[in-house]
Amino acid sequence: MLEMANNNLQIPNIRYMSYTPDAQVGVGTCIGTTAVWGTEDGFVSPSIVGSDIGCGMRVHLTNLQAHELQDVKLRRKLVKAIEKRIPVENHARGYFSDIRLEDVLRKGLHGLPGKYVPDMYTPRKATSLTHVECSRFRFDESELDRIPEQAWHRAHRQLGTLGNGNHFIEIQALSINEENRHIAERWGLRDGQVVVMIHSGSRSWGGTVNQICSSQVVKTMSRLGLGTADPKLAYAPLDSEAGQTYTNLMYSALNFAVANRHLMAFAVRDAFRETFGSKAELSTLYDLMHNYACEESHGDEPLFVHRKGTTRALPAGHSGNPEPYRDTGHPALIPGSMGTASYLMAGLPEGARNYHSICHGAGRVRSRNATKQLVTLDEFASSLRIGQEDEIVLNHRALEALIDESPQAYKDVDQIIESVVQAGLASVVAKCRPLAAVKGV
Repeated sequence: MLEMANNNLQIPNIRYMSYTPDAQVGVGTCIGTTAVWGTEDGFVSPSIVGSDIGCGMRVHLTNLQAHELQDVKLRRKLVKAIEKRIPVENHARGYFSDIRLEDVLRKGLHGLPGKYVPDMYTPRKATSLTHVECSRFRFDESELDRIPEQAWHRAHRQLGTLGNGNHFIEIQALSINEENRHIAERWGLRDGQVVVMIHSGSRSWGGTVNQICSSQVVKTMSRLGLGTADPKLAYAPLDSEAGQTYTNLMYSALNFAVANRHLMAFAVRDAFRETFGSKAELSTLYDLMHNYACEESHGDEPLFVHRKGTTRALPAGHSGNPEPYRDTGHPALIPGSMGTASYLMAGLPEGARNYHSICHGAGRVRSRNATKQLVTLDEFASSLRIGQEDEIVLNHRALEALIDESPQAYKDVDQIIESVVQAGLASVVAKCRPLAAVKGV
């Protein structure tokens, strides 16, 4: 990790770089990196964004309480209803074939047909377009012509799909932190409330953007005589053709990612209504990213901030908050590992010294192969409390398919959160206990 940090710091004109406590080794840089350049003489790095551009979190609030999901059979029914609407096989076709991909890429959430944004015309109740980090990223749309036709077809099929790896849809129950109960109440949170947490990204579209642009960036590096000891660390000047192409297409992938999570939440809403009746409701708490780069204002200077596996946590009063969260700071959504708690946090003013970046989860402590070799199925089943009344219900009955995502593969999320709290970067508003989870394969 220190070698990767040293390589990152060799990129010209870098202003700042840090790791979060959940950092782990990645390709070119660590997952858990914040890196900052000025906009005038800055650089953009596909390596310090990551291949899953726009990967992030979304949380929806329901009008149900945990005791209403106490029956294990009912939780299994809900999981099956979700799985029916959201394909978990990596190459399965999505549920939303009537959406124009071009509209989503150009306009983000605003490119979705009205029927998929049911609160669009009820401003007093609407949360779909207002309770998000960004509902639309604007960019030079002519750059879309660089993406081959085959990639368009593949990405269109994947709208509203989960993907595999550490992506998930999780049903959770809240416990409010008493110190921040006033914030929880402003956010509409209650003890025992059932919420839905979604973790996914830009699927194959982001992968295609990363592949095409990284090649162009590497050629630019060679032409300009740039490079570090790590040949996998790719970067280019922001004002270069390669830098501009990547930045513009990255924004298209961010639009895809936020729409993808929104569509999955729409499908989950239908699943809840099938399971609990038409009175079941889901409203957006927040949607944010943890793999991206964009221009931000810090002080009086515009800066270009990269976050790879880090979450922005703005404090109350910060101008970057969406209007509904201007007075409290927006919810920072931090998932745990499968079988452990997740957290809803609020940023603090002291976070400015780290450009308001905090962790994005627990962070792996061992590789997937090492996890398969070291963790037994009995240990995995025990961590999920299989066979008990409080079993965390999964969509996969064969645990072998998911053992590389077991809690034993990750750091202790409670310790990670405590590190963030003790550093004064953010505080806990609520803890989320898992009830059921849907995972891709």
